[in-house]
Amino acid sequence: MNSENLNNLITEALAIEARDAKEAGALGFMARALIQATMPHSDPGDVPAWGRENGAFSMVIQPGIVKQNNEFKRVGLPYGAIPRLILAWVSTEAVRTKNKHLVLGRTLATFMEELDLIPSGGRWGTITRLKNQMKRLFASSISCTYDGGKNWAIKNVSPVSSADLWWNPTNPNQATLFESTLTLNEDFFNEIVSHPIPIDMRALKALKRSPLALDIYCWLTYRNSYLKKSTVIPWQVLQIQFGSSYATDKQGTRNFKKAFLREFKKVSLIYPKTNLEFLDEGLKLKLSQTHVNLLTTL
Repeated sequence: MNSENLNNLITEALAIEARDAKEAGALGFMARALIQATMPHSDPGDVPAWGRENGAFSMVIQPGIVKQNNEFKRVGLPYGAIPRLILAWVSTEAVRTKNKHLVLGRTLATFMEELDLIPSGGRWGTITRLKNQMKRLFASSISCTYDGGKNWAIKNVSPVSSADLWWNPTNPNQATLFESTLTLNEDFFNEIVSHPIPIDMRALKALKRSPLALDIYCWLTYRNSYLKKSTVIPWQVLQIQFGSSYATDKQGTRNFKKAFLREFKKVSLIYPKTNLEFLDEGLKLKLSQTHVNLLTTL
């Protein structure tokens, strides 16, 4: 992390410390299922499915399929920071409005401002990447499974049942005749409003350059909200949950641990009250104050 990014992160951290999320108008929410197991950090390529595990809980994402030139082609899987920011916005709006029909607005620039993205064109610009990730995310199918040996359960939590995006990517400030909207799937909507995990949207925006840092922040906020006693989680277990792209051998686990520690340093600036101990065998979670006090969200 270069000095400019570090200074920006410290500035954001000081602002978060000065005012709580609700007071600052930055209270957000994330779906519990998407914290327990997360999306890819980088593009996994043209694969039929992708998944992660967290103990007896697992999540599998399948890409949407379209027909082009008489061939069926996969749209691709959502990955990186942008779909995480989208899901945080979607989850927050669902909890706030208690409505599964969400209005994204008449201009692309306005919606991108909600995600703290500055519109830019070109192949690698934010507009192109946002459009691509929205297609991947909204077309994908997500299922969560619990297999406890004697008990087995599955829930489909695909985010969107319909999406109408009317924006003009070449002119992000142009207001459209119709508003862009999303309609959430019933199961996904119920999962969000029944089990919302409070987060600080300023934290997500400060950490948006790192998908792993976003995942660590949301996970620690969630775990600390119900932690009753100190718990040691082996690095191999964390690797399955957060870093399945790493090799499963000892070297792969060491590489994952190194990446986790590096990204946690960023998270700790934003969330300094989390209490951890890094052991050779795993990560020791100690009783900590959750980042967003649940009582203040009621």
